[in-house]
Amino acid sequence: MTTPVPVIALVGRPNVGKSTLFNRLTRSRDALVANIPGLTRDRHYGSATIDDQRVVLIDTGGFEPVAATGVAEQMARQTRQAVIEADVVVFVVDGRQGLLARDEEIARELRRTARKVILAVNKSEGIARAVAAAEFHALGLGDPMPFSATHGDGVRALMDACLEDWLAEEAARREQADELARLDAEARAVAAAEAARLQAGAGQGGRTTEALPADAAADVHAPASPGRDGSHAGADGTVAEEAGAGGTEGTAAPAGAVAPDGAEGTEVAGTSAPPKPVRVAIVGRPNGGKSTLINALLGEERVIAFNQPGTTRDSISIDFRWRNRDYQLIDTAGLRRRGKVHDTVEKFSVVKTLQAIEDCNVAVLMIDAVDGVSEQDSAIAGYILEAGRALVIALNKWDAVPADERRNVLQECQRRLYFLDWAPMLTISALKNRALDKLMKAVDEARAAATRKLSTPKLTRMLHAAVLHQQPPRNGPFRPKLRYAHQGGQNPPVIVIHGSSLDKVGDSYRRFLEGWFRERLALQGTPLRIEFRTGANPYANRGK
Repeated sequence: MTTPVPVIALVGRPNVGKSTLFNRLTRSRDALVANIPGLTRDRHYGSATIDDQRVVLIDTGGFEPVAATGVAEQMARQTRQAVIEADVVVFVVDGRQGLLARDEEIARELRRTARKVILAVNKSEGIARAVAAAEFHALGLGDPMPFSATHGDGVRALMDACLEDWLAEEAARREQADELARLDAEARAVAAAEAARLQAGAGQGGRTTEALPADAAADVHAPASPGRDGSHAGADGTVAEEAGAGGTEGTAAPAGAVAPDGAEGTEVAGTSAPPKPVRVAIVGRPNGGKSTLINALLGEERVIAFNQPGTTRDSISIDFRWRNRDYQLIDTAGLRRRGKVHDTVEKFSVVKTLQAIEDCNVAVLMIDAVDGVSEQDSAIAGYILEAGRALVIALNKWDAVPADERRNVLQECQRRLYFLDWAPMLTISALKNRALDKLMKAVDEARAAATRKLSTPKLTRMLHAAVLHQQPPRNGPFRPKLRYAHQGGQNPPVIVIHGSSLDKVGDSYRRFLEGWFRERLALQGTPLRIEFRTGANPYANRGK
């Protein structure tokens, strides 16, 4: 049975401190925080614990209920969706600026919802409680609660107010469930006792079950309703398994037996923990279709996708399931050339995007097929390569490329990204939902290649075959000797080669070995790193 979790949505106009409160409660820095209005645009989900009670928080962008077009309208749609999903809505206002007309617009819309709304007055540190809350009574949403998201003053009282009604309702639900369970147990006990009485009376009176009325005989032979543990009470009052066809289901399962597929709530001894979700970062230049791809994979407008560069400002992590496997999609802000990044917000966005690349398992590089590969695309690819992450290249907007030019466009992209010849290059259309299955399949293959375990004997045999095919160049009077190889790490795969004078091996021979191992190990979608380790010469200091 899944334990219900309350959902709390943080709404309000821009720059009132919603993200600051979100980060404080989640004890993270997942949401961008700066003294700049409109920094948050999409919905952020996070988890917090209040007195052993887990809650889900939703951070939202600045709410403009009257917005009808542009990014502001998309942000308002995101906020309204958060309100629908929430059990409690925390309406955050600015105690320093006081009551504004936009606050009244938001309050007017929140009063029309069926959700519990708590009016929270932020930035109230150093202000008398009554003074900070006085003018906000006019919003008609109950008593305002002053607090400070930055300093933590009043945050605990605010969360207690959010959970008060929900905890009371949850206690009532549990009490009702316990009462129903008690009544069910009593009914089962009465049924079992009655069945036992009928069986005993039949034995004393010399009557057989065949002599009983049809309904009484059915009462004797039919098992009682299944108990909470799945067992059944027999007619003699004993508890037995329900017999199935052939009599095989009535026997107890042997110890260590594996539960059938689809069985819920069955714990099997020795089962391993579920695999962690595959973290997939969608990166690229602004307006390349990253958010559109996220929405296409999810089948909903989860993030704002707008035909305007720079719409996405923060990295958004979204849980996603595809073909019975869990993923975590990360929508990132578009990366421009360093010389064009002057805005403080964009600098924050760049940092978050680079962090997403470092933290992901697989990166999907989105390239606008209409514009082709630019220098910035190559630079982003360099960031991914430096981080050692598995990579899939997606040429988006392929449906907008004329049919007679597609061959040339594909060849030009391959030529510009020649240093990523190990990464699969796919043509997709996020807007038209084309080739998305192939994209996810390529992501899985790249992840598998990045985490593959390599056998030491196999690597050593490949190394000897490579040296036999082409020896390392001589450096002075000595030629480097490569003796054996083993795996030194995963994600990306690292092959460690031991020998003598390996510090003299040049980059060209290192690239030769990378290609040699990659081809024979079929490592597609992941970079491969070669490390050389030279053994110490025991005779180096002799005779000195």
